[in-house]
Amino acid sequence: MMNQLPKTETRCTEIFSDTLRGYAGIQEVEYDYTNGNLKAVFDPHKISSERALEVVQHAGREASMRVAQCAAKRERGEEACAQCVGELAEQLAKQYESAATLPTATFRKNTLEVKLETSNLLSSEDNKVEASFLNQNEAAKKPVAIPIERIEIAFTVINAITALTAFIGAGLAWHPSLIFGLYFVSYTTGGWFGLMASIKALKEKTLNVDLLMILAALGAAAIGQPAEGAMLLFLFSLSNTLQTYAMDRSRKAIEKLLDLRPAQATVRRGSRLVTLPIEQLTLGDIVLVRPGERFPIDGEVLSGISDVDQATITGESMPVHKQENDLVFAGTVNGTGSLEIRVTRLAKDTTLARIVKMVEEAQSTKANTQQMLDTFEQRYAIFVLAAAVLLIFVPWLILGHSFQPTFYRAMTWLVVASPCALVISTPASILSAIANGARNGVLFKGGVHLEKTATLKVLAFDKTGTLTSGKPALSGLFSFSETKEEDILRLVAALESRSEHPLARAIVQAAHSRDLNLPSSMEFRAIPGQGVEGVVESRHLLIGNERMYQERSIRIPVNIMNKASEMHDEGQTAMFVYDMRSQTFLGLLGVADTLREDAVEMIKALKAIGIEHIVMLTGDNAKVASKIAARAGVDEFHADLLPQDKVTVLKSLQRKYGPVAMVGDGVNDAPSLATADIGIAMGGAGTDVAIETADVVLMSDDLRKIPFSIGLARQARKVVWQNLTFAMCVIVLLVAGAFGAELALPLGVVGHEGSTGLVVLNGLRLLGYK
Repeated sequence: MMNQLPKTETRCTEIFSDTLRGYAGIQEVEYDYTNGNLKAVFDPHKISSERALEVVQHAGREASMRVAQCAAKRERGEEACAQCVGELAEQLAKQYESAATLPTATFRKNTLEVKLETSNLLSSEDNKVEASFLNQNEAAKKPVAIPIERIEIAFTVINAITALTAFIGAGLAWHPSLIFGLYFVSYTTGGWFGLMASIKALKEKTLNVDLLMILAALGAAAIGQPAEGAMLLFLFSLSNTLQTYAMDRSRKAIEKLLDLRPAQATVRRGSRLVTLPIEQLTLGDIVLVRPGERFPIDGEVLSGISDVDQATITGESMPVHKQENDLVFAGTVNGTGSLEIRVTRLAKDTTLARIVKMVEEAQSTKANTQQMLDTFEQRYAIFVLAAAVLLIFVPWLILGHSFQPTFYRAMTWLVVASPCALVISTPASILSAIANGARNGVLFKGGVHLEKTATLKVLAFDKTGTLTSGKPALSGLFSFSETKEEDILRLVAALESRSEHPLARAIVQAAHSRDLNLPSSMEFRAIPGQGVEGVVESRHLLIGNERMYQERSIRIPVNIMNKASEMHDEGQTAMFVYDMRSQTFLGLLGVADTLREDAVEMIKALKAIGIEHIVMLTGDNAKVASKIAARAGVDEFHADLLPQDKVTVLKSLQRKYGPVAMVGDGVNDAPSLATADIGIAMGGAGTDVAIETADVVLMSDDLRKIPFSIGLARQARKVVWQNLTFAMCVIVLLVAGAFGAELALPLGVVGHEGSTGLVVLNGLRLLGYK
C-alpha cells in the first residue's frame, strides 16, 4: 500500500506540516476535504490576524490543488488520506518528542485535524481564521441572482402594457373582471418597489415619498379613476428606474476601473511560466508583464525598463519611466518593455481596489446638505400627508363640497407637493462629483469634504516635497577658471557617476539631461562626509564641501567662498571642484531642493479661482524660505516651524480668514492635515499614510489637481443649489396649479416626475467637468 501513496514532498499533509512548523503562533489547523474549507487557530501575540489569514489562504490553495491531483485519493479514497495523516502524526511526534503535550494529527469524516501545544489552545485570546477553496466548477454551480435593476425595468414595462391594455379594454367594454385583473397587475408591478420601501420606512417609524405616491394612486382608483392611478405609478416607476440607472452610472464609473485589471497573471514558477487567477497570487510571487499589457497586481520592478501609463490611478497624462525597485500599480498599462515584478499587495489590497472601495464609502457618506434634506423630508412628508387628510375632510364635512372632486384634489396635492426632486438634488450631484474626481486622480473621502472644499478661502502648503520636488537637483554651476561650465559638469558627473550619494545622482542626472558624454574615471574614492576624488581625463579632481579642503590645508579663494555663502543662504549645498595637479579651483556647483515647475502656474490658477490667501509653511531657515516663497508667488510664509508650530499657524489662519486647507505629503504633516478644515495629501498612489490621513487625496504629485479639486467642488455646490432652487420652484408652481387652475392628476404626475428626472440629469453633468 505504501508505494501507492504520493511522494512525501507532494502530499497535502506536507502543506499543513510546513504551516505549523514555519509560522510561530499557528497552533491548530483543520482541513475539510469535501468543502475545501481550512480553519486555523493562532496566538495573536505571535502572529497578526492579517498574516495568519495570508498563511491560511496560501496553505489552503496549495492543499486544494494537491488533493485534486492526488491519484491515491481518487483510487482508495479516505483510506489513503488516513494513511498520509498517520505518517504526519508520527513525524510530528518525533519532532516534538520533548514537548509536555505531544501534537496530534487525525483523520475523521474526510477531515484532517492537526494540533500543536494543545494546552495553549485553552486561552481565550486565541483567534480563528478560515477560508474556503471551492474549485471553479463548484463555484459556477451557484445560482446567479437577477440584478434588481432588471427587475425594476421589467416591472415598469409590465405596468405600462397592462395599464394601456386595461384602458383600451374599458373603452371597448371588455368584461369588468378582466379590466380589474389588468389594473391589479399594473398597480402591483408599478407600486411594488415603492410599497417595499414604504413598509421598510414605516418599520423604522419614518415616512417617505413612495408612500405618498402609492396613497395617491390608490385614492385615484377608489374614486373610479384607475387609469390615472396607473399612469401615476407608471411615471413614478419609470422615474425611479431612470434615477437608479443614472445614480448607478456614477457608481459604475468607478467600479469600471476594476475591469481594467486583468483577471489572470503570468507567474514565474522556477523555470516555467504559468497563468493564474489574480486572486491566487501571494506576496513575493514573480509576475511577468509583457509590452502593452495591463499590470494585474501591485508590485515592485525586479528587472526590465519601460514607460508605464498610470492615468487610471494618478491621472497623469504622460507615461512614467519605470526601472528596478520602482513601484507599479494594478490596472496601469505597460509600455514597450517587458517587466518582471514582485507582488507587494494581494489582489484585494491593490491601490486600484482601495480606490474603488474608498470612493464607494465616500459615495455612501452623506453631505451636510443631504443630511438636512433627509431630516426635512420626514417632517415635510408628515405635513403633506396631514394636509391631504385636511383637504379631504374640511371641504367635504365642514364646507359641504362634493366628495369626489375634493378627494381628487387631495390626491393631486399628494403628488405635486411630494419632495422627490428636492431630496434627490444633492446626492445626484455629490455622487457624480466624487466619481469624476476619482477618475481624474482626486479622491474626496465623502460628500462632507467635497462641500467643505468648495468653501475654502486659504491654502497652506508644506514646502518640502509639495511646492518643491523633495529631491536634490543641480541648481547652480559657476566656473572660476578657463574651463567652461559644461566641461566642469561633464568632468564632475563622470566622477560622481560612481557614487551612490543623492547629491551625486542629481549631478549625473543634470549631465544626462544636457546630453553630455561622460568620460571614464579612474582611482575613484568616496570620502564620507566630505566628497569624492579621482582621475578624469588626466585631471586629479577633488569634489566636495568646505571641510574637505580645510582638512587638506587647501585655502579657498575669497571670491569663491563669498559665492558659496550666497548659495548657502539660498538653501543650496555648495560643492567645490579642485584640480590637484594644477592646484586651481575649476568651479562651484550648487545642489538644492528646487521649486516644482508647475508650482507657480498652480498658485496663479488658485488666485484666479478666488483663493484669498496662500501660505507656505516650512521647517527650513527664513532665508531659504523667503527665496522659495518669492519664486512661488505665495502671499505669506512661516519658517523654522516644528510640526506643532504648523498647527498653531493653521489655527491663527482659521481665526483670521475662515476655512483653511493644508496641502502636504501625509506623513510628517499628519498633525497639520488633521487640524485644517480640509487636509489634502499628495502622492497617495504610493503612500498608505496619505490615504488614511487626509480628507482629499491626490493620487499623483501633479499640483494642477489642486485647482481642479476646488473647481470641481465649487461646481458641485453650484449644481446642488441649481437643483434645489429648481425643485422648490416646480413644487410651488404645481401646488398653485392644483388649487388655482384645477390641475389634472396626470399633469401633476408629469410635472413631478419630470422635475425629478431633470434634477438627476443636471447632477450627472458633473461627470464631464474638466
